[in-house]
Amino acid sequence: MPETEKQFEALISVCRELYIQKLADYGPSWRIMRPSSITDQLFIKANRIRSLETKGVSRVGEGIRPEFIAIVNYGIIGLIQLALGYADTTDLTNEEAVTLYDKYMTETKELMYAKNHDYDEAWRSMRISSYTDLILMKLYRTKQIEDHHGQTLVSEGIGANYMDMVNYALFGLIKLEYGE
Repeated sequence: MPETEKQFEALISVCRELYIQKLADYGPSWRIMRPSSITDQLFIKANRIRSLETKGVSRVGEGIRPEFIAIVNYGIIGLIQLALGYADTTDLTNEEAVTLYDKYMTETKELMYAKNHDYDEAWRSMRISSYTDLILMKLYRTKQIEDHHGQTLVSEGIGANYMDMVNYALFGLIKLEYGE
């Protein structure tokens, strides 16, 4: 597991750096997004990955790596929005947005470490396309929960699904970066 932690931390750092760069360009403009809009944005990214995996060609010139990074960052943004609610303006400073990113990434990472312990790194034997399918399944589940106004009978809520999507995307990034 120490290797997993090292790989996880390296790729989280890549995602965090892009998040910070985008904050420098746009600020926390995402604060106006409702969670359902973030879910739809995540769907667009995951669907594009699946399309690229199926077609094997990108006409835009970007591969699946940037899309997995976007899923990580939008997933964390989704967790922030669930906690704070959406706003009518960009009501956070860039520094506050980074602090919140770090808080929710830490919670998400701790969940992964706990599950990774229990599942004994089974994700390493999976195909990247399976992570894509799992993310898409989590998105359809999240949309159902949103359509039910967040109410579930026995299932985890929207936040747990966002965390799982972030972790599956990080697994995909690890496999792309480091191979099997």
